[in-house]
Amino acid sequence: MQSHYFGVGSIVSWAEPGVGAIANQSVPGPGYGARGLALMRDGVSAPETLRRLLSADEQGSVRQVAVVDHHGRVAVHTGARCIRHAGHRVADGVSAQANIMERATVPDAMVEAYLTGPGDLADRLLAALEAAEAEGGDLRGRQSAAMRVVSPRARAEDEPSKESPFDLRVEDHGDPVSELGRLVAVRRAYRRVEVADELAASGDFDGAFAEYTAAHESQPDNAELAFWRGVALASRGREAEARPFLGAAYRRNEGWHELLRRLPAAGLFPDDQALIDRLE
Repeated sequence: MQSHYFGVGSIVSWAEPGVGAIANQSVPGPGYGARGLALMRDGVSAPETLRRLLSADEQGSVRQVAVVDHHGRVAVHTGARCIRHAGHRVADGVSAQANIMERATVPDAMVEAYLTGPGDLADRLLAALEAAEAEGGDLRGRQSAAMRVVSPRARAEDEPSKESPFDLRVEDHGDPVSELGRLVAVRRAYRRVEVADELAASGDFDGAFAEYTAAHESQPDNAELAFWRGVALASRGREAEARPFLGAAYRRNEGWHELLRRLPAAGLFPDDQALIDRLE
């Protein structure tokens, strides 16, 4: 989502793994997100969920609500009093809706970009937002943007980052969609770091090295990713190659020196004081 309104992500988006997603916008209905997810969690379809929410709301004419359940069933409502241009477009498993738009063609452009764009779900959601901007977007301009992606099923063993691989917000920015795209790329890199950390903790330093390297190559100016790439190299006996990456982190913050000293006790670096001294 994108809006000329502060913190749109904390207002509009509701989603739960294995349940569904809800966009509650225009004049957001109190409780629409939580109550809608609860209904779908109990097996109520998206169309029936939306019907029940609207039937209990005397202000339905100012609401704009879209619901998608985990079967891909879609229901959407744009109230007659939503500020024009306001409307929506539905396709198989997807809904795009907008209000206070410069042009009425925004929802159509969003769905077409989503359906035809390359990449994964996050890529196509970004493409939809970019298409909305190209059609004029919000009549008031730009301020905030957000993206939430959840997994297709809920599993008790999943950690938050696996249940919701993308949960990003740009609260107040001159070009929020572009900034959201940057954050998506950073999040992808850190997902690789999470995999690398698990591999390193299990003793698979080769696998960890491959993931740390890929993460840093995608975000070469990131001190955190440079540090862990250097650690992975040094752990594999490639001390000379490690130095530039560790140095890049050291130049950003002296704390990285101390972190290197603490890694052996955590089992994340060889217990070799001479090596650590040389890397300082």
